[in-house]
Amino acid sequence: MTERPFAITLDVGTSLANRTGAWRTERPVYVDRMPPCNDACPAGENAQAWLALAEEGRYQEAWRQVVEDNPFPAVMGRVCYHPCQRACNRATLDETVGIHAVERFLGDEAIRAGWPLPGPASATGRRVLVVGAGPAGLSAAYHLRRAGHEVVVMDGSATPGGMLRHGIPRYRLPRPVLDAEVERLLATGVELRPATTVTDLRATMAEGGFDAAFVAVGASLAANAYVPAGDSARVLDALSLLAATEAGDPPALGRRVAVYGGGDTAVDAARTARRLGATEPLIVYRRTRERMPAHEEEVEAAEAEGVRLRWLSTIARAERGSVTVEEMALDDTGFPRPTGRTQRLGADTVVLALGERADLSLFDGLDGVRTGDGVVRAGHDGSTGAPGVFAGGDVVEGERTVTNAVGRGKAGARAIDAWLGGPSPERPPRPGLAVAERLNTWYYADAPASVEQRLTAARRASGFDEVVRGLDESTALYEARRCLSCGNCFECDNCYGVCPDNAVVKLGTGSRYRIDYDYCKGCGLCARECPCGAIDMVPEPI
Repeated sequence: MTERPFAITLDVGTSLANRTGAWRTERPVYVDRMPPCNDACPAGENAQAWLALAEEGRYQEAWRQVVEDNPFPAVMGRVCYHPCQRACNRATLDETVGIHAVERFLGDEAIRAGWPLPGPASATGRRVLVVGAGPAGLSAAYHLRRAGHEVVVMDGSATPGGMLRHGIPRYRLPRPVLDAEVERLLATGVELRPATTVTDLRATMAEGGFDAAFVAVGASLAANAYVPAGDSARVLDALSLLAATEAGDPPALGRRVAVYGGGDTAVDAARTARRLGATEPLIVYRRTRERMPAHEEEVEAAEAEGVRLRWLSTIARAERGSVTVEEMALDDTGFPRPTGRTQRLGADTVVLALGERADLSLFDGLDGVRTGDGVVRAGHDGSTGAPGVFAGGDVVEGERTVTNAVGRGKAGARAIDAWLGGPSPERPPRPGLAVAERLNTWYYADAPASVEQRLTAARRASGFDEVVRGLDESTALYEARRCLSCGNCFECDNCYGVCPDNAVVKLGTGSRYRIDYDYCKGCGLCARECPCGAIDMVPEPI
C-alpha cells in the first residue's frame, strides 16, 4: 500500500482553517517605549502625545496635554533650547521635528483664543508659601494650586517673571506673551504679592499660617569677578545691564563694548549692546568655541547681528576707552593658560558676564539644610532636609535653564502635596527607550523641517522686535505630522496588512490591535515591519 503524503488543507481564501499557533517558539507583543523627546525634556512633557493631537488639528486638546506639565507653552516655545529636538530620531531620516515651534504655535493659539488653565481640585485647607516668581516658583505655584492648596507667591520685584523678565531680552521673549501666560496662571487663584522680600523664612511661614514652603529665589546675583581697572574705566555686570534695559533705563555704553564671558548671559548682553547703539560689540572668552557654554544657536544669532567673538582670550585690564586682552593657549590637558602676549583694544564699556549665583541667606538657620558650591543640596523632589521646606530652580544644583526650572517646580509641588498628605507622586516603571535602531524609517516620507522666519540682521540692530517668527497653522500642522511616534503604535495597519495568518485583530480607532495567538505562528513579520518599533518578539512561555 502506497503511503499518502501528509497534507495541510485550508479553506479557500482564509488561513484560519487550522490553528497554527502551536508552531510558535516566539510571540509578538505590543509595547510602549519611551520616546527620546519625552525622555530628554527637563519639564517632563509628553511631547509625543501632544504632537499626535496637534497633527489631527485638535489644538486645544494638544495644548491641554502640554499644560499638564508646563503652564508656559508660548514662553517655552521661544526660550527653551529644546533638548527634545537634539534627541529626536527623525534626524536619522532627514531633520529633527521642530517640537519647540509647534509648542509655541499651541501657546500662541491659546493666548489668542483665551483658553483657561485647568482649575483647582477641591480645597485641601492647606496653605503653601512660594518665594520667588520666576519660572520655578510659578510652576510650583501652578501645580500646587491644581492640587487644591491655597498658594501665595512672594517676590521682591514689582513684576513677576524672575529671569524670564529681567534676564531674557524682549527680542527673544516679547513681554505681552510673558504677561498673558503669567496672568492666566494667577487667574487659577494663585495670590501674588509683588515687591515683597522674604528675609526670615520660618517667621514668614509662622505669621502667614503656611504649612509648607517652596523657595525659588533664582540666581540673581552676578558672580564675584575681579578685573584690574583704572578709576575712569566703565565696568558693568551683565545682569545689571539686562535689568536696566528691561526697566527702560539702559546705561550709555558707547560705540565699543567688550563683554567678558562665554555663557548665554554674555551673548544676551552683547546682542543687547548692539541694539543700544554699540557698533563694535565684542565677546571675549578664555576657552575655545567648542567649550563655550552658550548655546550654539544664540552664538550664531549674535554673529549674524555683527557681534564679534574672540576665543582663547582674557581681559587683563580695563582702562578708560580700552581693554588689555591677553592671549591664552591650551596646555596638554586642554586647559587654557596665559601666554603673556597682550593686545590693547578699544572699549568704551566692559560688561562682565562671568556667571550668576543665588542668595542662600534665606536658608540660614534652617536645621537639616545643606549648602555647597553656591547651591542648596536638595533631593530630586526639592526636599531640603528642613521639614516642609522645598527648593527649586537656580537655587539648587542642575542646569540653569527655564525648562529645567519649570520641571523642578513641578517636582517640588508634587512632593509638597505628598508631604501635606496627598498621594505620593507616581513613579511608574521606566519603559525602554525607543532608539533609532528599532525604527523602520523607510516607511516614512522625506519631509524637511519647516524653517522659522527671522528678522533681517539690519532690522534686528534697530530695536527689540522679536527675532524669530512663529509658524502659521499650515506649517505647524505639517511639522507635527513629521513626528515618527517612536516606540508607540499609531495604528498605521502595517502589522494588520503583513500578517500571513490573519492573526492581527483591529480593535477600532484609538484601541490599536491584539494578537490572536491561536493563529499566530510567530514568524515575526509584524515586528520587522512595524515603522515605530512598537512590537517585540518574546520567547513563548513554557
